[in-house]
Amino acid sequence: MDTEGSKIEEQLGTDEQKEQMQVENDEQTKNTIQKGESNPVPVNPNPVDISPDQDGGILKEVITPGTGEDSPCSGDEVIVHYIGKHTDGTRFDSSRERGEKFKFKIGKEQVIKAWDIGVATMKRGEVALLTCGPDYAYGENGSPPKIPANATLTFEIELFDWGGEDLSEEKDGGVCRSLLESGEGYSTPDDDATVEIHLIGKYSNNIFEERDVTFIRGEGSEHGIVEGVEVALKHFKKGERSRLVVQSKYAYGSSGKPEFNIPPNSELIYEVTMKTFEKAKASWDMDPEEKLQQSTINKTKGTTFFKAGKYKPAINNYKKIISYLEYISETDLSDDQKAEKQALVLAAHLNMAMCYLKTNDHVSAIEQCNKALKIDETNEKAVFRRGQAHLAMNDLELARDDFKKVTDISPENKAAKNQLVLVNKKIRELVQKEKQTYAGMFQKFAERDAKLREENETKAKETSENDKQTEATTGESMDTSSEADSTPVPAADEGTAV
Repeated sequence: MDTEGSKIEEQLGTDEQKEQMQVENDEQTKNTIQKGESNPVPVNPNPVDISPDQDGGILKEVITPGTGEDSPCSGDEVIVHYIGKHTDGTRFDSSRERGEKFKFKIGKEQVIKAWDIGVATMKRGEVALLTCGPDYAYGENGSPPKIPANATLTFEIELFDWGGEDLSEEKDGGVCRSLLESGEGYSTPDDDATVEIHLIGKYSNNIFEERDVTFIRGEGSEHGIVEGVEVALKHFKKGERSRLVVQSKYAYGSSGKPEFNIPPNSELIYEVTMKTFEKAKASWDMDPEEKLQQSTINKTKGTTFFKAGKYKPAINNYKKIISYLEYISETDLSDDQKAEKQALVLAAHLNMAMCYLKTNDHVSAIEQCNKALKIDETNEKAVFRRGQAHLAMNDLELARDDFKKVTDISPENKAAKNQLVLVNKKIRELVQKEKQTYAGMFQKFAERDAKLREENETKAKETSENDKQTEATTGESMDTSSEADSTPVPAADEGTAV
């Protein structure tokens, strides 16, 4: 058992004390059986009946109190350790013995009913003993071979932590929902739906706002609604009440909100009730004229958001234009409508490119410019903005080509001329810097080569002198040897074995 498990066991008392407690429970069970009652449930010291019908089916005893005021809600993923026992004290399962904490989602029927109900009443760090009657455990079928039919079970559970359902598009944990009250049906608000909500915002357990507000989904920023709430609302059903944990990225970010005494990079808690909503008309229910009219409305909204520096809602409105018109059949349009459609789609791509430039998403800006150029291959705004994106990414030659193309299309375009001068200057500076870098490298290489030549020449000279000395010494030895060796060498024809 791990150190953490040992601490819990110390809090629960010795095994002998637990066994004595179980003996007392068994005696109570026998008394109940003698009275003729079925499905007896052992009674633990100071138990509380937490079963929905108060039928004694789930008895809870808090062994170690938890901290805080919150408890997990339906849909939350909880992290626990548990030990499961029969009424005779026999252990049939234990996450502690496996050395691995157990996770499950509250209210999703991933565990027995007693767990869904019982764990939802616990606080962080709490250790509780749940005595579960068969109707809230494995019922008349049991779970062979370990759990027989109609078995009453006890579970010692420690709740470590829990987290809500991650609703963020990037799944980065930035917007997590805990369901407090279920909504009606299956319908949720789509883009452009008019929503009416009740909102309670909290920071550090202090309420900083509480109000009713009605707005069009996607335009909540105009009503002081943070992005995290906007993201979550598309998952809400009518009548739903949920708690949202919103990270700073989806709230007030690095700026905070001084008027609410919210410092930078703060996590916020919202309790949101979806009072009602009305969906916008779906695009497939619109005729071509309605789509053109709605696209014009979205273009106006997008421009308003852009001028206010609210680039995300601006982009959303421009995207809606594309969704309405991109795949509309040309055969359903008059010549005037075709021209209007092309102008709206072109404007949407151009304006999205500008928004992406403002938000430093240069890759997306280039993508939108390229789409605009497929509609109008000589559109100077598209080429110019693509050049700006290339310049921001330091792709100087591509930027120069784009700005040169703009001046070819419109020789009087001063902005393109200025950018062309700037790019050419940067290219010259880069070339000069490369020359200096390479010159320095060549100088270092030359110095290194010279040093190597000098070292090689020195080694060669030393080797030559050593060779001369060796030759002189070796020569004297050979002469002496020849003088001493006067024995004639026999010729082969004299009978020497070969």
